[in-house]
Amino acid sequence: MIPVLSKQNEPLMPTTSSRARRWIRDRLATPFWKKGVFCVRLNVDPSATYKQEIVCGIDPGSKWEGMTLKSKAHTYLNVVNDATTWVKDAIETRREMRRGRRFRKTPCRKNKGNRSTLSKDGRLPPSTRARWGTKLRLVHIWRSIFPISGYVIEDIAAITKPGQRKWNRSFSPLEVGKNWFYDELRKLGTVVTKEGWETKNLRDALGLQKSKSNQYAFKAHCVDSWVLANSVVGGHTKPDNIQVLCMTPLRFKRRQLHKLQPAKDGVRRREGGTRSLGSKKGSLIVHPTYKLCYLGGNMNGRLSLHSLETGERLTKTAKLEDCKLLGYNSWRWTR
Repeated sequence: MIPVLSKQNEPLMPTTSSRARRWIRDRLATPFWKKGVFCVRLNVDPSATYKQEIVCGIDPGSKWEGMTLKSKAHTYLNVVNDATTWVKDAIETRREMRRGRRFRKTPCRKNKGNRSTLSKDGRLPPSTRARWGTKLRLVHIWRSIFPISGYVIEDIAAITKPGQRKWNRSFSPLEVGKNWFYDELRKLGTVVTKEGWETKNLRDALGLQKSKSNQYAFKAHCVDSWVLANSVVGGHTKPDNIQVLCMTPLRFKRRQLHKLQPAKDGVRRREGGTRSLGSKKGSLIVHPTYKLCYLGGNMNGRLSLHSLETGERLTKTAKLEDCKLLGYNSWRWTR
C-alpha cells in the first residue's frame, strides 16, 4: 500500500502499488520518498476524501522501539527505531570539558544555574527529552503521509519504593518523560494506554510469540505494536504485513567544532559542525560509485560519504562536483 497526498499535501488513504504506477504513468501523480517510504502526491483533485480509522501502535523500549500503522483492512507500516541513548554521556562530557576550561587562562562566562535537571517550569532533563522527543518526531513524520486518527501505547512504569524520594513515581525521569509524551500525543488525536500484562494477553490470545534473537525483526518489537494497534481497529487474527523499516537517528555535533583533546603541538583537528563544504551533514547524496548515501564530514576539500543501511564510511575522498544533492536528511534507514 502506497501513501497518497493531495495537491495541498494533505494525507489521504493509501492506495495499491498498481494504481499508484498507473497514476504516475498518466501523470496524475508525482512520486517521492519520505524517510525510506515511497509515496505519491496527486496532481489533480481526488475523487473521494473518505478516510478510514488508522491507528499508530507504539511499543517503547530502552534501546529499540516499535511502531505500527494499521487500519481494519491493512497494516501499512512497521517501524523499528534505535532509541536515543547517547545524550546523557554527551552532557557529562560537556560538563567535564567546561570545568577543565575554567582552570585554564581563557576567557569564560560566569557560571549559570544547573539547567540539566527538571525545574519548576516543567523543563525535562536533556536525555529524557531526547528519548521521548525521538518518538514524537517519528509520529509527526508518519502523520505527514498517513491520516492517523489515534494512538495506542504500552504504558511503562518506573519502579517505586515507599518513603524514598529518588524512587518516587513523580520524580522518576521515566514517569516525567512519558507523561510529557502522552500530553503531546493528546494534542494530535485520541490516546489509549495498555499495561504490559494486557499486551501479553492480547499477544497470547492471537497465538503470537515475541522473540529478541534479532532486534530488527518483526517478532522483536513490532509484534507488540501490531497487537496494540489491532486491539483498537481489529480486522486481523494474524499479521498481514511483517516487513519492517529499520530507522536510526543521525547524531550531529552541532556546537563542537574541534576535537576535545589536542594533538601534537596543541593543535585541535576540526570536528563537529553541521555543514560540509556548504552542504548540510546527513543530506542524501547520489554518487557515481557509491550510489545513494548520506553526507558526512570533510577534510582538505574532500567529502566523507556514509552508507544509509549501516552508517559505515564508504569514502573520505569524494569530490563535491561528483555528488548530486537530493535533499536534507536526519535519519538512516533500511528494510
